[in-house]
Amino acid sequence: MTTSTQNMSERLLLPGRLGIPGHVLRTDPRADPRLIAACAPFALDAAPPPVPVTAGSPLPDQLAYSAANEAGMETVFATLFADLPAITNVARRTEVIKGVDGNDINLYIHAPQNASGPLPCVYHMHGGGMVILTASGPTYVRWRDELAAQGMVVVGVEFRNGAGKLGNHPFPAGLNDCMSGLQWTFDRKATLGISKIVLSGESGGGNLTLATSLKAKKDNRLGQIDGVYALCPYIYGAWAQPSKELPSLVENDNYLIGCRQMEVLANVYDPARTNATNPLCWPYWATHEDLRGLPPHVISVNELDPLRDEGLRYYQKLLAAGVRVYSRTVNGTCHAGDVLFRKALPNVYAATIRDIKGFADSL
Repeated sequence: MTTSTQNMSERLLLPGRLGIPGHVLRTDPRADPRLIAACAPFALDAAPPPVPVTAGSPLPDQLAYSAANEAGMETVFATLFADLPAITNVARRTEVIKGVDGNDINLYIHAPQNASGPLPCVYHMHGGGMVILTASGPTYVRWRDELAAQGMVVVGVEFRNGAGKLGNHPFPAGLNDCMSGLQWTFDRKATLGISKIVLSGESGGGNLTLATSLKAKKDNRLGQIDGVYALCPYIYGAWAQPSKELPSLVENDNYLIGCRQMEVLANVYDPARTNATNPLCWPYWATHEDLRGLPPHVISVNELDPLRDEGLRYYQKLLAAGVRVYSRTVNGTCHAGDVLFRKALPNVYAATIRDIKGFADSL
């Protein structure tokens, strides 16, 4: 065998686009066929169209792209969550509070009907790269309902975004809102019937989940948090310069999301890029000292996600800092596949819901 033939054979053994650069989600043999079928009507099983802007484009153009991206994703999510059977044993209400910056913040509270005794609380932060989407969208209304139906109180915080309908408010506006909502929730544990508080969220919400924990430590408020459950956390921030430590950024690039898109959203979140290694903005950069003494964590990642390895790297850093932590990888799924594809992957979705409940009960 020639050297070039051997190198090609070795490359073909590598997963995803590391082995075959032209792979898309549809052609990756690891992908759950049900996921591919659910993505196909929206062309999400194929390579996305080129991103029309870069981090070097004028900021108004990046904001316009982000808003258009939000509108497109909301249309997809509305379809994905249409016609599901209603969850009828959950009571829902909205509280409007004042944030530390003087702005109004909606908190969406879901709780089991006729619950007795204090229950664990999931304090939830939604996805969207801290730049787009809303807690009031169908994906997150359903998520809160499903968690509450398992016997938990769920508080979803409608934080300010970097762009879109709830923008344009760059870092640290969204984090400030998450901290304000956490304080309100902690102060009313007895009234809300809460026994403990678990921070949780996926993607950009995973970033805010981890950043809120780090900020609580910095502000001497870790006593407000009993556990942290981050799903597919979006925490690296330097996607224009993929690291050899994070091969999934190449392996799974453009499987539902891609590095070019994330580069733009990251720039919208921190336009001056003065927080590129600030762990409150991008928790990937947290130091041993930042992490030491944090409450128990779970880091859940998706096998076919470009962000997979930054989540696993954070898990390894938590272990090294002595934090009680475990990690799980949801095989066969793309970024947030176990959150977004309730109809296509009901058993996968339910397993993640159960794991969050099990983690809360273990604290």
